[in-house]
Amino acid sequence: MTGETAIGIHDLSFATTEFVLPHTALAEYNGTDIGKYHVGIGQQSMSVPAADEDIVTMGATAAAPLIARHGTDRIRTVVFATESSIDQAKAAGVYVHSLLGLPSATRVVELKQACYGATAALQFAIGLVHRDPAQQVLVIASDVSKYDLDSPGEATQGAAAVAMLVGADPALVRIEGPSGLFTADVMDFWRPNYRDTALVDGQESITAYLQAVEGTWKDYVEQGGRSFDGFSAFCYHQPFTKMAYKAHRHLLNFCGYVTDEAQIARAIGRTTAYNRVVGNSYTASVYLALAALLDQAEDLDGRSIGFLSYGSGSVAEFFAGTVVPGYREHLRTDAHREAIDRRRPVDYAGYRELHERTFPADGGDHPAPAQTTGPFRLAGLRGHKRIYERRPEGRTVA
Repeated sequence: MTGETAIGIHDLSFATTEFVLPHTALAEYNGTDIGKYHVGIGQQSMSVPAADEDIVTMGATAAAPLIARHGTDRIRTVVFATESSIDQAKAAGVYVHSLLGLPSATRVVELKQACYGATAALQFAIGLVHRDPAQQVLVIASDVSKYDLDSPGEATQGAAAVAMLVGADPALVRIEGPSGLFTADVMDFWRPNYRDTALVDGQESITAYLQAVEGTWKDYVEQGGRSFDGFSAFCYHQPFTKMAYKAHRHLLNFCGYVTDEAQIARAIGRTTAYNRVVGNSYTASVYLALAALLDQAEDLDGRSIGFLSYGSGSVAEFFAGTVVPGYREHLRTDAHREAIDRRRPVDYAGYRELHERTFPADGGDHPAPAQTTGPFRLAGLRGHKRIYERRPEGRTVA
């Protein structure tokens, strides 16, 4: 526990995109056996951003319900975690700050370290609340996972944002200390500044991930963490949902346990529900797993959850959280399911067009087609400036 005051996730909301590409459409295009997607990597569909959606519109959409329910009086900091940054200087969170009408007396920063960034943001937030328990921190994790067309990584794409309100005496999950930490300089996944799509060495990435599982757990135990048997469930970063199964199986073996597939399913099965149909959401992934677990589990009151956050390159952290009794009264289960169900299917040709769409870099006026039905949209570029707007008919539910 951080100090004497319980600090953690007080509220959580997620958002995804306007469109969805079923993996059946991808398999039909490239001739892949659908079992490779549905069973092999554990994916059924991927969220696809509309032409007027990006990490800002998703982040604002995820965060708006938190503001509607709790107001802005106690929010002193916004931390935006992403590896899909839209600007080399300006934090994407500044646009969200404007769209949500947050007070000017707010610090806003952007954090980046592949898919680990949101956990860094969460720990940053906990430190700020520990210093001043009266304040709250808005943490937003928002990403668009994008690989080259016809590449091995194409089937693992996706997009989503998770917003978390971090504060004292949280209603959902108390974050515990200590953490297990691990860093290694590897080139398993990266995106140079001159590329819009990521590069990935698939086998190296799996190896690096499993190495981080061992490293973080070893350090967690050395730092005095709870025993393996003390956890009721585990939330893993999910670049594809079968990776969570690989990771938990590896952790079981590393800790000297006999692999039990039924035990693995009980520990992580519910955490894959949203990632399976949304795809890889990078920084948001492990917290999308948490949302799925909280929304589906029958009773987690007082139970402990293990979190394994992995970011390629690589940085990882293992930490624990305890679910607060009465948490179910504060969930947004219906809204989360609506966010997934409202997506409109797009055919493969439409997906390719959206995937390849880019704004000209000439500094001219370039409006974006009006496609999203969400509350916020990217209106276009004007003089190298991104223009965002709130849709008049956009709806935010507290």
